[in-house]
Amino acid sequence: MHRANLTRRGVFVTGAAALVAACVPGGSRSVGGGGTGYRAPDPAPRPVPNAGWDAWVAGFKGRASGRGISQGTIDAAFRGAGFLPDVIDRDRNQTEFRRSLEDYLNIAASEERISLGRQKFAEYGSTLRAIESRYGVEAHVVAAVWGLESFFGTRRGNVPVISALSTLAYDGRRGAFFESQLTAALRILQAGDISPGAMVGSWAGAMGHTQFIPTSYLEFAVDFTGDGRRDIWSEDPTDALASAAAYLQRSGWTRGLPWGMEVFLPSGFNAGLLGRGKGRSAAEWQGLGVRAAGGGALAGGSIIDGGTSGGGPYFLLTQNFATILRYNNAQNYAIGVGHLSDRILGRGPVQASFGPDANGMTKADRQELQRLLTARGFDTGGTDGVIGARTKAAISAFQSSLGLPATSEPSLDLLRRLR
Repeated sequence: MHRANLTRRGVFVTGAAALVAACVPGGSRSVGGGGTGYRAPDPAPRPVPNAGWDAWVAGFKGRASGRGISQGTIDAAFRGAGFLPDVIDRDRNQTEFRRSLEDYLNIAASEERISLGRQKFAEYGSTLRAIESRYGVEAHVVAAVWGLESFFGTRRGNVPVISALSTLAYDGRRGAFFESQLTAALRILQAGDISPGAMVGSWAGAMGHTQFIPTSYLEFAVDFTGDGRRDIWSEDPTDALASAAAYLQRSGWTRGLPWGMEVFLPSGFNAGLLGRGKGRSAAEWQGLGVRAAGGGALAGGSIIDGGTSGGGPYFLLTQNFATILRYNNAQNYAIGVGHLSDRILGRGPVQASFGPDANGMTKADRQELQRLLTARGFDTGGTDGVIGARTKAAISAFQSSLGLPATSEPSLDLLRRLR
């Protein structure tokens, strides 16, 4: 959606933390330490009586009518709608942690996601190719957006959009923004693309397979199936996939240009040449000794260091990377889309090591920590090397068992205690 600056999803946490919001509307992900799996979706939040919300809605209905929304649409939209305190809680408690790119890619391109992505890519191959033919956005890229936004349609959200948006608009923290989204949602209902009861999404109003907020839906959604409705909510993902492609096309996607690639740098490479905005042509990079990690030709663009402490891996990012940022303005997200799109095609994982994290631990260290904790009876939920909620809980419980302060933070000292 258009964010404040503007992109498609301005309401959500961005960067590495955005994976929860970007991929799992409704908060159904269990991230970290087995962090690439799922638990059952949270139940839809229940409305509760709230006189303040009632009064706000009464005033809004008059404003909506003045904006051209019919009385019939307004009445149908708010029939059964209500104040959702759970939505307020989520809005005020977004965890603005930042995962490293290594952790992000472990989740974004988990074996589970890659496997399902390849399955869906085969299942919807003809549809994706038709979309590519019309909009010029490669099929595997559209599939990767689908994979990150809703885990290939398996997590589209179950929160009633009118209730969620009216609750957030009434709350007032970002009232004008959410009121604009609520008005846009009513325009969608008035157009007949979806019924009020079927208009569900994330707690913040992002909807469907590709998680469009209402204003972005109005601007970019398309009726690819030709049935007269731009249906991004149904089990059939066709309109949603085409809408994502239309968004990328109108944002400047160049067909045939890669999003980017992992590259190897020569010994003694000038680190001052690294960073977004320091682009050079493919020939210039080649002349400086840069080579593609997977072989083949380089592209023009900027090179960044994806590690947390320097030393790579390094990624060359093209103009199409900048286009993905228009979809979600978070560097890790855009790299995640690009890398997942490569993996869906059968390409390999990142070749270079990410090196130690901010705690001085490598992925192997973190995986060993998870294995040893689980062996001691402190279940981390898996050994993916991602330090998420379950691993932190296990660390805290282990620390408490030793009479140590329960910081829940991983460390090399903690690992030595477990060995």
